[in-house]
Amino acid sequence: MSPKPAARKSSGKKAAVAQTKIFVLDTNVLMHDPSCLYRFEEHDVFLPIMTLEELDSHKKGMSEIARNARQASRMLDEMLAADGDDITRGIDLYGPSAKLASGRLYLQTEAISADLPQGLPTSKVDNQILSVVIHLQRKFPGRQAILVSKDINMRIKARALNLLAEDYFNDKVLEDTDLLYAGTLALPDNFWEKHGKDMESWKKDAKTYYRVTGPLCQQFLVNQFVWLESEGFAAIVKEIAGKTAVLETLIDYTHPKNAVWGITARNREQNFALNLLLNPEIDFVTLLGQAGTGKTLLTLAAALTQVMEKKLFSEIIMTRVTVPVGEDIGFLPGSEEEKMAPWMGALEDNLEVLTHSEEAGTTPYGGDWGKAATNELLRSRIKVKSLNFMRGRTFLKKFLIIDEAQNLTPKQMKTLVTRAGPGTKVVCLGNIAQIDTPYLTEGSSGLTYVVDRFKGWPHSGHITLQRGERSRLADHAAEVL
Repeated sequence: MSPKPAARKSSGKKAAVAQTKIFVLDTNVLMHDPSCLYRFEEHDVFLPIMTLEELDSHKKGMSEIARNARQASRMLDEMLAADGDDITRGIDLYGPSAKLASGRLYLQTEAISADLPQGLPTSKVDNQILSVVIHLQRKFPGRQAILVSKDINMRIKARALNLLAEDYFNDKVLEDTDLLYAGTLALPDNFWEKHGKDMESWKKDAKTYYRVTGPLCQQFLVNQFVWLESEGFAAIVKEIAGKTAVLETLIDYTHPKNAVWGITARNREQNFALNLLLNPEIDFVTLLGQAGTGKTLLTLAAALTQVMEKKLFSEIIMTRVTVPVGEDIGFLPGSEEEKMAPWMGALEDNLEVLTHSEEAGTTPYGGDWGKAATNELLRSRIKVKSLNFMRGRTFLKKFLIIDEAQNLTPKQMKTLVTRAGPGTKVVCLGNIAQIDTPYLTEGSSGLTYVVDRFKGWPHSGHITLQRGERSRLADHAAEVL
């Protein structure tokens, strides 16, 4: 979201022209989004010399931050090379930004004395950037000089010094995560009265289809689940054309006869999730939910069924973010899978549930040898991979599971999802309330990004799981702690 210009108060009959602002960028904004220079519309952007100094100190390494620092430096170099005018007059951003921004970029070309309260060390980079904001505020009293930083303490310090400070909002998909697409829609009790007139119904492949017409159909999205509590009715939206929609009934995975690798759905959302995970027409699935809602268990059960029984995929590939993301996974002995093992506790826990004997106390087929052989067979079809080595790969006929996807940036998410080749299904799991990556929030997470961008695509689906099913202790802890 780009900041809007502040208008001057009109004096007399003539309204004054809206005054543009000056945005002073902190280094972390450039390292978070190198293209941020183009996101301020008609306003001017000012880069203090200490921002460039910090950018230089962060450019070494293979992390996402180092890559972004190098990209920001290259962009600045290209703009300076293309602009032959006097640098003190600023660089016009209209051309380099492909007409997105019409302001100018200013670099600090003069020494600015540190005019700060006593006690604040002038040697600290943050304080030198704050002194630049104070200097601009005094130099241009008619314009607003605003500090833009991802650092909360920096913004607090700026406000304590009576300076304007803002977070960088442009990367946020949603301002409020409560507005995030949930994948489900509860129908009103009078739905059939308003939408059942001239309704068509037919059967195909053991599923019933309904063509309904009415005002609510315009709010539907393809592959959205709709349900009516009073009648126990649930369906998935298959087609939309104006005020007409085609609904398809679901397979009831709550019934033991439809058990998936011995697992049955325990609530409505889990049933919806299994309908997505086991649908061969759906290539991309996102599952959101707090701890204990069954995201990993349902996904693994669906994956094993389609790999071992239906032979739709050749193997399961599971990966997750090792925070800090993109860093080396260590000089520990062993293969890539052995190094990733400490991060894959969730996989081991869920495999234990899936390979556990149905009835307590009964011996599995073949005794302990049979159980060990089964576990070995399953593990041979599940590969654990590190995110670090994903770039440039193509997965053919694989079931790719991305765990803890909320810790991915939109750029990293794009890198992973575009690895999918023919016949590959990608499933992203995560809880946006548990983000560990610095400068990433619920609104700017890569998981939020793909949920919002993929909604309504005929080959993708999303479900937000609501109820925890781990244990009564875990559910109560999630509520009260």
